[in-house]
Formats: sequence, C-alpha cells, structure tokens
Amino acid sequence: MRIGIFYGGSTGNTALIAKRLSELVNTARLNPIANIVRADLEAYDLLILGTSSWHDEGDRLQSDWNDAYDCLREAQLEGKKVALYGLGDQIRYPDAFVDGMKALHDLAVAAGASIIGKWPDRNYDYTSSAAVEGDYFLGLPLDVENQDQLTEQRLATWVSQLQEEVGIT
Repeated sequence: MRIGIFYGGSTGNTALIAKRLSELVNTARLNPIANIVRADLEAYDLLILGTSSWHDEGDRLQSDWNDAYDCLREAQLEGKKVALYGLGDQIRYPDAFVDGMKALHDLAVAAGASIIGKWPDRNYDYTSSAAVEGDYFLGLPLDVENQDQLTEQRLATWVSQLQEEVGIT
C-alpha cells in the first residue's frame, strides 16, 4: 500500500508531526503540500493530510492548503483512504479548534475518498469545532501548545488505529 503524508503549516509544528508520523509509518512518504500537483495525491492508496487551523471567520485553512485547494478538489480519489490530523490551540481559539480538518475532510469526500482515523472527542477543552461529528473528531486533533505531553501517545495510538483500519505497517 502506497502511503503519502501531505502537510501544510506555517510554524513548523505540522511538519514536525508529519515527520514523526513518517517514523511511525516507515513506508510513508512525506509531501509538503505547497508544491504538489493533482497526480501526487492520486499516486497513493492512503493519504494522511495534516493542517494547522487558523481563527479566521472567512478562511480556516492554512495558506499552503489554500494554495492547494483546487488540487485536492479536482483529485480523483475514488477507492482511496484519507486520514486527517489537525493542530490547534484549544485555549486561545476554543471556538475554532482544528476547524481546518473539516475543510480537508469535505474536499477529500467530494473527491471520492473514504475517511478513516476518526478520534474520540474526549480529554479536550474547547468550545466549538467544525471537525466534530457526534462524539468523534474527523481525524486526530493535536494541541502541541497546551497538551504536548499527550502528543506522542496520541500519535502512537492513532497510528495503531490506522493499522487496524487498513492494515498498514
């Protein structure tokens, strides 16, 4: 199974998480989203998409993802799996925690992908998130500003969950 990790971020935290994921899933290939083309997305069976969230009423995607918006929207992802992770700050931006995951989710689903890797909405302290459906986030939310001590365990547990869902190693 071909696995690609695609990420965009401005502070370096999303890239650090992408690198850590590539260590946990050693067959995955890292792809900064800034310079990809549609064929890059279509080349993988499993896409792990990572973004940071911005508290901006009109635009919740990080700028690299905004630039790649059409690329993801136009990708043919039928039969492919997508897992999402998002970085957010639940203390400073409690009303928009990891909202960027929702935008990526909607684009991936519209492109034909199946979403895997949903994460329980427990042990977080936020007011609102577009990335929650029922009792689950649409992917793995991480808050390296306020809960960094939980990041490594959350990543390891999530990767194990992905392995169970699609059989990656």
